[in-house]
Amino acid sequence: MMDSSKYAVGYYPAPMQYNKWTQKDHIEKPPVWCSVDMRDGNQSLVIPMSLDEKLEFYKVLLDIGFKEIEVGFPAASDTEYEFLRTLIDNNMIPDDVTVQVLTQCREHIIRKTFDACKGAPNAIIHFYNSVSVAQREQVFKKSKEEIKQIAVDGAKLVKKLAQEYEGNFRFEYSPESFTGTEPEYALEVCNAVLDVLEPSETNNVIINLPVTVEMSLPHIYASQVEYMSENLKYREFVTLSLHPHNDRGTGVADTELALLAGADRVEGTLFGNGERTGNVDIITLAMNMYSHGVDPKLDFSDMPKLVEKYEKCTRMHVYERAPYAGALVFAAFSGSHQDAIAKGMKYREEMDLHRWNVPYIPIDPRDISRTYDADVIRVNSQSGKGGIGYLLEQTYGYSLPAGMRENLSYLCKGISDREHKELKALEVLEIFKDAYFLGESDVNVSDMHFYRKGKTVETEIKFVRDGSETVLRAVGNGSLDAVSNALKAYTGASYLLDVYSEHSLSEQGSESVAAAYIGIKDKNGNMFWGAGTDTDIIHASVNALLSAYNNMNDAGKDA
Repeated sequence: MMDSSKYAVGYYPAPMQYNKWTQKDHIEKPPVWCSVDMRDGNQSLVIPMSLDEKLEFYKVLLDIGFKEIEVGFPAASDTEYEFLRTLIDNNMIPDDVTVQVLTQCREHIIRKTFDACKGAPNAIIHFYNSVSVAQREQVFKKSKEEIKQIAVDGAKLVKKLAQEYEGNFRFEYSPESFTGTEPEYALEVCNAVLDVLEPSETNNVIINLPVTVEMSLPHIYASQVEYMSENLKYREFVTLSLHPHNDRGTGVADTELALLAGADRVEGTLFGNGERTGNVDIITLAMNMYSHGVDPKLDFSDMPKLVEKYEKCTRMHVYERAPYAGALVFAAFSGSHQDAIAKGMKYREEMDLHRWNVPYIPIDPRDISRTYDADVIRVNSQSGKGGIGYLLEQTYGYSLPAGMRENLSYLCKGISDREHKELKALEVLEIFKDAYFLGESDVNVSDMHFYRKGKTVETEIKFVRDGSETVLRAVGNGSLDAVSNALKAYTGASYLLDVYSEHSLSEQGSESVAAAYIGIKDKNGNMFWGAGTDTDIIHASVNALLSAYNNMNDAGKDA
């Protein structure tokens, strides 16, 4: 039995006046991004990455465009120590990239961290200690002054060692479990650290505010961040950083609102990997900005390759519905959605639009190397005529009349429903051809000729049935009408040629292939469809007519 009475608010809101962020409606520029995949993400893996896997993943992060990468906790793991030394000793840190390392505020750990960082061209020493009420009372059993002194002593030591060790060092301090800390106390500790580190124009210091555990609605965190931003000492020389986790499932919202509230920097991971429910997903954050016209300064243009690399190195799986990156995030199975998307795509093409505003699809899938045919329009028993028609047109060039699209959609949905599966584009094409292209039938044409007689056309046509040939002549108001009249005379059939359309299908060498579609109505008003292709539009049209007739004839046999 669930008992909610054991839970109560465990966070400490900032004063009510810290809500100026509510007056902003969008993020205007990207933050400084810091990937913590190699540390926070790696430590949460069932099987942490090997040295070779970390090197491969590190190169992926560089290719994406990260300029700050937390590479590990070198004092806690031989692999992470070796990894950092490999990067430094082999000159694998680009001039414009800074590696970051994490250390607790404990002297022997800080000293080992500097040993690992010796000679680093650019490194951030990220030190932290827990300051929350729960940690003070339950874990450390120390007073506020004692906890603050741990942070101050850590700051003094990193500042001292940075002068003794070869390398170019910056400092970052995190009041761990910030979200469970009284804002005024977190501010007191951070300012005490800043007084030691003395930020200046040439000594930028990072103050990082971790959502170590999500405890509140996102707006509470945003106000806490605004409170810190407006009251930190040396603010013009301090980079205010975020490190949200996702325990309540609102890590992205926490981060976006906190950026509105004055934060300058974000620490997160690709696809949100991290302890428990994970870190904030940098891909979602960056692509959300991208969808609002803001260049995130990170390159996710080959998302499928990135997913492949991530899954290989981490042995994790990218959820099919993960924003932007999941296999199904652009997929539309619903008929009404497919119809709107197809019409939106058509409108965009006809109007030659640059700005993206297609219904149901927040960004152009092609921007991240996804395709319309494989990723957007997906066919199952819920699909509709618009989507299926669009899939055929975009993938294979067939532009079906509206009624024929509807007829084909029923065929596809029926097969999908009976076989309980999604239909791929090639399967839709095969269903289309099997249903509407001329195959083995009662009536075929082996030869035909046309003669213009004033405003009419006469045809001499040779029909074949059961191996027997019959030559007939007929007149019509055009070539197709003449053939249709000859077919009626030959078969005794009664129908109305109701729909005819044609278009160029493709170029094959110097010859253009034409596609023709015909719909005929029997005496009861039932519609039957046929399609044909040929380098000669008349032959394509005749094939479509014969196929439609044979479909009508077959239906009569089955009745």
